[in-house]
Amino acid sequence: MIAQASRFETEKTQPVERDGLKTQAAANALEVGRDGARPSEREERQTFAETNGEPADEFIYLLGRPTLDKFLRFMIHQAVNGRSMDEGALTDEWRAAYGHIQTLAKEEAGIADRPPISKLDPRLDSLCAELLKAPLIVHGFNKVPANFAMVELDRLVVYQRHIDLAHVRRLKDKIGPAPTEEEIFRICLPCDPPQPPMKWARAQQNTYVFLSPSNDLRFLGVMPLQASQVTNYPPPGSLAGVVGIAVGFGSNFLNVVDAENRLVLHNGSHRAVALRELGVTHAPCLIQFVSSLDELQVVASGDLRERPDYYLRHPRPSMLKDYLDPKLRKILAVHRRLRQVTVKFEVNETYVPAM
Repeated sequence: MIAQASRFETEKTQPVERDGLKTQAAANALEVGRDGARPSEREERQTFAETNGEPADEFIYLLGRPTLDKFLRFMIHQAVNGRSMDEGALTDEWRAAYGHIQTLAKEEAGIADRPPISKLDPRLDSLCAELLKAPLIVHGFNKVPANFAMVELDRLVVYQRHIDLAHVRRLKDKIGPAPTEEEIFRICLPCDPPQPPMKWARAQQNTYVFLSPSNDLRFLGVMPLQASQVTNYPPPGSLAGVVGIAVGFGSNFLNVVDAENRLVLHNGSHRAVALRELGVTHAPCLIQFVSSLDELQVVASGDLRERPDYYLRHPRPSMLKDYLDPKLRKILAVHRRLRQVTVKFEVNETYVPAM
């Protein structure tokens, strides 16, 4: 059973109310630090050759935690010139990272446990109030208790294996070298998030294809609609009901799941890495408080949903600071890809015996 997770355990704050999305004034200021220890831009901005004229992007790939088989398959099939890579050398890189992880499991055991959660600066209350009116908040974060709070980026558990450095650099250029508290809030918790580019078209009579450079493109579910809810579209007949197959993007909030006394980064990995490279150590986010494995299965996705024990109980799981650790990351060029979602449906019309 996952432990109850209503914790705001800094000395300067009182526990935050868990009944719905509420904000309270607090004395804590937004903590922004500068570590000054990151590599130079010249070292980071390596130039990679294109293959067959196809564009490539620079990625961070976490070593040592994905299985060796998954690591080799990614390098061979996704990396530029992957077919010519020396698998023995790649295995040595993975083995070295795996050994470092075993060392960290001893030296940093428990580092992910009970990370501090702080109240937001009261000067941000008006932004929180504005955000509470957003439909994505009202309808998308109502399954478990949730709240806005400040978290330490390095203490976040992560499950995303790779980071697109080109996207990180675009975010850093947008944020700027010295962002204010309000600017950081709007980056992490945008009231009106920008819509990534997307194209869609009918491929066959019952098939539609959606394409976007954003990896956030996804199937959002099925929406049963009443005829009165369909406006500005000429009906093909007298509508009795409409089934909407929804495709789009997620909430785009820096979102953290609080479970088993750990904070797992659920959305916003690229923004978190961009802020950390700029020297920002703490950031505002939307935390969902999970008190049981059943609740986790409802709100979680990806590897967190499939392997919760690893992220919630391993003595030293993958953490955000690992993206910046030269011993745990490999920087490489990968073929640029588009995210595609294909929707197919089937209609059967027949007669059945009357009852």
